[in-house]
Amino acid sequence: MSDLLGVAVLGAGHMGADHVRRLDQVVSGARVVAVADPDTARAKEAAGGIDGVTVHAEAEAALDADGVDAVLVASPGPAHEEALLAAFARGLPVLCEKPMVPDAAGALRVVEAEARLGRRLAQIGFMRRYDAEYRRLKALLDTGRLGRALMLHCTHRNVASPPDFTSAMLVNSSVSHEIDAARWLLGEELTAVRVLRPRSSGGAPAGLVDPQFALFETERGALVDVEVFVNCGFGYQVRCEAVCEAGSARIGEDHGMRVARAGEDRTEVPQDYLVRFADAYDREVQAWVDATRHGRVTGPTAWDGYAVSAVAEAGVRSLETGERVDVELGPRPALYRA
Repeated sequence: MSDLLGVAVLGAGHMGADHVRRLDQVVSGARVVAVADPDTARAKEAAGGIDGVTVHAEAEAALDADGVDAVLVASPGPAHEEALLAAFARGLPVLCEKPMVPDAAGALRVVEAEARLGRRLAQIGFMRRYDAEYRRLKALLDTGRLGRALMLHCTHRNVASPPDFTSAMLVNSSVSHEIDAARWLLGEELTAVRVLRPRSSGGAPAGLVDPQFALFETERGALVDVEVFVNCGFGYQVRCEAVCEAGSARIGEDHGMRVARAGEDRTEVPQDYLVRFADAYDREVQAWVDATRHGRVTGPTAWDGYAVSAVAEAGVRSLETGERVDVELGPRPALYRA
């Protein structure tokens, strides 16, 4: 490895292009050496102005490019399993955006493949663990000063859903962040879920069940509720309140600029997750680069990715049936036991 970690970025869409920019302009200790996307024009645009980058239509060609030491996977979720297994086969450390793999069976195959290696190579991109507010809330809960956490109340709102967004994706794409955050904040697995369907907003595309309300149970009896509303129309909002035996703590209140002028005093609302969580993404990728350069793998594990996929899959079943659905996890390999 050279002094700089050579990274292949798979996927040059909204998220992938932002990671290319981040690795090139924000993060220290790394350089982009390859970008892959079936739309090579998009890949060239993402890599534009960066010296020495090769552009590829196929992910495996990027993994085999000269100078690649590690991989950042930002392609669509259905492509993640193949990319992760290809990286494992080459012994390449990976930062993989969520969902690790959309379906639980595929996610478990990734867990089992990494476990067979006997060492971790994958970090999963649950960036809220790197957000300053979430980290403060986690630290407070871990002190025990508020007693046991009894409930988490969560809100997840987007201005508008992307084209072709489905009702199931509100759970397995949007709420997947809350699933991981709840597991991390509480230190417990989620064991059951029920997803309720209030009347849909007139601002939602035809056929999209939006908003939705999810209620999760944990293994030690806490409850987690999530309002997800991806066509709220006014901004991107993520909030979380922990209600504990001896107090409560809430994060996510104000992130926009406060503007005062004649006759008004208002707060601007972020319009995009890349704005709201820009610092978290920067810290996440920097931590991954630093650890990888020292031969370590930190952060959310492939088991975390699998657990989230399993919970989300149960949530989608509940959305479809209206029933409470138990979450079933396979055995946890020794590689992921604390």
